[in-house]
Amino acid sequence: MGQVIKVSPLAPVAFPELPVIDGVRFATASAGVKYQGRTDVMLTLLDPGTSIAGVFTRSKTRAAPVLDCQAKIGGASTEGAAILVNSGNANAFTGRSGVEAVEAITASVSDICGLPQSRVFTSSTGVIGEPLPFDRVTSVIADTFGRLESTSIAAAAKAIMTTDTYPKGATASAQIDGKTVSIAGIAKGSGMIAPDMATMLVYIFTDAVVDQKALQQLVSEQADKTFNCITVDSDTSTSDSLLVAATGASGVDATDSTAFAKALHGVMLDLAHQVVRDGEGATKFVEIAVTGAQSDADAKTHAMAIANSPLIKTAIAGQDPNWGRIVMAIGKSGAEADRDRLSICFGEIEVAKDGWRSPDYSEEDAAAHMKNANIQIGVDLGLGNGTATVWTCDLTHGYIEINADYRS
Repeated sequence: MGQVIKVSPLAPVAFPELPVIDGVRFATASAGVKYQGRTDVMLTLLDPGTSIAGVFTRSKTRAAPVLDCQAKIGGASTEGAAILVNSGNANAFTGRSGVEAVEAITASVSDICGLPQSRVFTSSTGVIGEPLPFDRVTSVIADTFGRLESTSIAAAAKAIMTTDTYPKGATASAQIDGKTVSIAGIAKGSGMIAPDMATMLVYIFTDAVVDQKALQQLVSEQADKTFNCITVDSDTSTSDSLLVAATGASGVDATDSTAFAKALHGVMLDLAHQVVRDGEGATKFVEIAVTGAQSDADAKTHAMAIANSPLIKTAIAGQDPNWGRIVMAIGKSGAEADRDRLSICFGEIEVAKDGWRSPDYSEEDAAAHMKNANIQIGVDLGLGNGTATVWTCDLTHGYIEINADYRS
C-alpha cells in the first residue's frame, strides 16, 4: 500500500511554520521499510541536559519499542538523547525478533551519535505482526546523522506518516518572568485511534528548563485531557507513544509555570484534533460535550459511548440528526443516567429536554447543522456537576476502503 493521496477535507490549510527549538536537530531518510519513493525514518538528536517525559499505550500487546521506551523514561538528563522513528512496520507482535530489532537500532544510534544506549528512544508504526527489517533502518543512520538540521522538523513530520493524508504540526509559546519559551510538536495518526493513546506517535520539543519528574507529571495530566479524549474507531493501538523533550536551552525555568502548562496543553490539543481531522475516511469533525453527570468520570464514559457508536458515527456521515441514537448510547454506557432528566443539543439547537423531545425542536434546523464540517453534540444528564469533552469523526465507506487494503 502506498501513501493515501487524497487529503482529508478537514485538513488544515497548510503545515504550520514551526519555530526552531534550540537543542534539537532533525534528519530523515528513505530506508524502504515498506514504502517506496518516500522518507520513512526520522532521527532526532537532543542536546545534553534534555529532560524527557513520555506517555504510552496501555495495550496488553504493546510493541517492543514501547516497552523499551517505558523502561528508559525517567533516566538521568545530563547526557544528550536521540529519538529514532520508522514508519511502515510497527515491530509489534514480533516476539524475540522485535526485541532484537530494538536492540540493533538503539545500539547503532548510540554508537553513531555517541550516546548511552539508555538515552536512545525508538518508535515504530505500521503493519502489526511482520518482522521489522531493521537492517534497512540501521543502514541509513550514519548518513542521516550527518544531515541533522535544526530546521528540518517539517520533513520529520512527513517521515513518520502511514495512512495519514497530511503531516501534523503545532506550536505555542509562553512568557515566563518576561522571557519567552517555545514549544513545537509533530504527530502522526489516522486510524486505530482510541483512549489510552492511539496508533499515534507524538513528539513535542521545548527550549524550557523543566525538571524531569515535573515534566512527566504535567505530560501525563495533559495527555488525559487531550490525546486520551479522542477516538476515530474505538481501537487502541499496540504502538502509541508520546515523548516530550525539554532541552533547557532557553535557560528559563518552566517547572512550575502555569503559562507553560497552558501552552503545552494547547499544542497537545491542537495535535490531537488534527489526528481526528485526519481520521481514516473522515468528513466531519465532531465535538461531544457532556455536562450534569454525577462525576467527570461518568461524563467521559457517556461521551465516549456516543463518540464510539457506529450507529451515531454513520448517522453523522449521512447528515442525519438521529438523536435517538444518542439516547441509546447513553443508556448502554454503564454510567449513571436518568432518562427523564436527559437533554440533548445539536449545536445551539435543543432537540430533547428533560427526557422528552423539545417542544421547540425543528428537524429542518437540526438537519442543517448536520451538514456542517464541524458538528457539536451537547448532552446534559441533570444529575450533578461532572463534565467531559471528547472529539471524534464520522464513519464513512472511506474507512472501510483504507483498512480493507491496509496490508496489500
